[in-house]
Amino acid sequence: MPSELDCRGLACPAPVLQTKQKIEKEHLSEINVIVDNQAAKENVSRFLENQKFIVVVEQKGVDFCVHGTRTGTSHAPGQPLVKESQPHRKKIMVMVGTDRMGHGDDELGAKLLFNFLKTLKEMGPELWRLVFVNNGVKLAIEGAEALPVLKELEGEGVSILVCGTCLNHFNLLEKKKAGETTNMLDIVTAMQLADSVINI
Repeated sequence: MPSELDCRGLACPAPVLQTKQKIEKEHLSEINVIVDNQAAKENVSRFLENQKFIVVVEQKGVDFCVHGTRTGTSHAPGQPLVKESQPHRKKIMVMVGTDRMGHGDDELGAKLLFNFLKTLKEMGPELWRLVFVNNGVKLAIEGAEALPVLKELEGEGVSILVCGTCLNHFNLLEKKKAGETTNMLDIVTAMQLADSVINI
């Protein structure tokens, strides 16, 4: 019988952290994690998949039961939770916490940030990961002017992470059209793996 973890009512990144701690402490190969929101469901599912679990999600009323089963070689505790796509190349991570650049005129700020995102590809293969938090998540949703730019970067192999707590806060989770929904544990791990982090 799988071990069960009730993470209802917990804010990000608590469901993922508690799942990680329980798996590592009890050396689990099977676990059920109960969560009560879409972002937690996606974050826990992605974490378990990164830990080599086969994941099945079942909705029970307003809750989700994320069932993970791992067979064969286990993922060693302490290994990075985020996949390294280019381990032998310098990795630059850009964290975007706003939908405009600078202070003053908001319309100008929005244009500047759009142009910044369009120009990012000039970094070449060193551009490793884009992380969107707070108001920045609005750049990755349906109808956003920057969405085609993000899709192009994604198509060229740039990893894009979008904060699930932030999407939930703005009621935009269902409108996200670029990147993977993420949590603070993934963001902190990405910072550790990056050679440099640029904050906007």
